Amino acid sequence: MKPMFLPGVEHNPQPGPYADMIRMMQQSGSEYPQIWHMFAYLPKATEHLARFTQEILRGPGAFSPGIRELIAAFTSYGNECPF
Repeated sequence: MKPMFLPGVEHNPQPGPYADMIRMMQQSGSEYPQIWHMFAYLPKATEHLARFTQEILRGPGAFSPGIRELIAAFTSYGNECPF
């Protein structure tokens, strides 16, 4: 997985669940959403964004969560951004 363009963010996670998830994924050699670095860097500032993202992708809506994930993955692919 390519490093972020924000090394200060990527290399300075604060204690919390996103830092733990990043560490676990890195140890297993798995890819993970790069936005987790931002969530780990500023947990209090990004907790609203994390809840918003989960609600958009998994809350009630006209499309199933799977279709919403597919739209997000396609959009990320078009932007050359791993999803």
